[in-house]
Formats: sequence, C-alpha cells, structure tokens
Amino acid sequence: MKLQLALDLVNIPEAIEVVREVQEYIDIVEIGTPVVINEGLHAVKAIKEAFPSLQVLADLKIMDAGGYEVMKASEAGADIITVLGATTDATIKGAVEEARKQGKSVLVDMINVKDIAQRAREIDALGADYICVHTGYDLQAAGQSPFEELRTIKSVVKNAKTAVAGGIKLATLPEVIAAQPDLIIVGGGITSQEDKKAVAAEMKSLIAQG
Repeated sequence: MKLQLALDLVNIPEAIEVVREVQEYIDIVEIGTPVVINEGLHAVKAIKEAFPSLQVLADLKIMDAGGYEVMKASEAGADIITVLGATTDATIKGAVEEARKQGKSVLVDMINVKDIAQRAREIDALGADYICVHTGYDLQAAGQSPFEELRTIKSVVKNAKTAVAGGIKLATLPEVIAAQPDLIIVGGGITSQEDKKAVAAEMKSLIAQG
C-alpha cells in the first residue's frame, strides 16, 4: 500500500514547502486539479524537479483528447495522470496507449460514475493502471464515504490496482487499510494539520503494519 499526498489549495512555493515537510513518509505527490487550474503543468514540473525521488501525479481529470493530454503531462514530468471514468472508452484507450509509450501510468477516477461495478470491469479491460474510488468534496459534506465502492471495485477488478480518495484522515485510516487498496490518497487529513510531519509519519506507520 502506498500513500499519496494530495495538494489542492496551494501555489508552487507552498506545495514545495509542504512536500519538504513530509517527503520521507509519502510515495506520491498529487498536483490536484485546483493547482493545475491555477498554475498549469509548471506545478508538476516544479515538484518533480524539487523531489526527483517521489512519483508525481497530475490530477488532470481528462475527459477528452486522452493521448494528447497524457503526452503533455508526461513532458512536464508526471508519472501518473488521471482520466475520468465517466468519459468514453476511446479517451481512456488513447490515454493508456500514450502512457505506455511514455512509460507512465494512468489512474482512472470513478467520481460520479453511476454503475461502479460495470464501469470498473470495462476500465480494467482497457488497461488502466489504477482505478480510484473518489468521494468528492461536495458528497463528503453530505456524509458519504468511499469504502463501500472500494469493496465493489476490488471484487470485480482483475488487473488494475485500486486507489481510494475522499476525506481520509488519521481517525478513518484503519478502516481504509482494512479494505486493502493499493493506493491511499490523503489531502486535508495531512495538509490541514498543524504537525503535518507527525501525522504523515503515523499514517505511514499504520499502512506499513497493514
């Protein structure tokens, strides 16, 4: 199980500062969609240059032109690029093909997908590296959590790794670990804490215990 730090509400200097604090406890840094919107792919490049030993995920939430957008993110130094599960098979296929060419990975985000089990089977067959259940901010506010969907995906997927995101914090982490995803994505559960390093260290330790 890997730990991914999601950065959503920062600029490039702030992002570097946060990652520097917790880098020894995380495996992947996610440049979140808000950062990409505000800063562009420069943010991906800056983090990859500052932390070459960490993997960088560009949360582009690609909905069209899969091959082209994966190519651009790869050029900026992204190791993993996100595509939305709600898009067409053709877009996912294009993204996966380009990622293979570039030696990168594709994470398909299942946010707002209606039939999770059916779509996960289809995406698995298209060759995605990760399938991620994601409870977005708006649904988190309504009290939803991603655990049930994670169990559903794990029961149908044969090749792809599984990832989980959405409001995960130290208190809920044991429940997440019990569901055994390959990748656990944490944003505010680390970034909004006063002692980010201590929280990241404890999370990493819990994950290591499995």
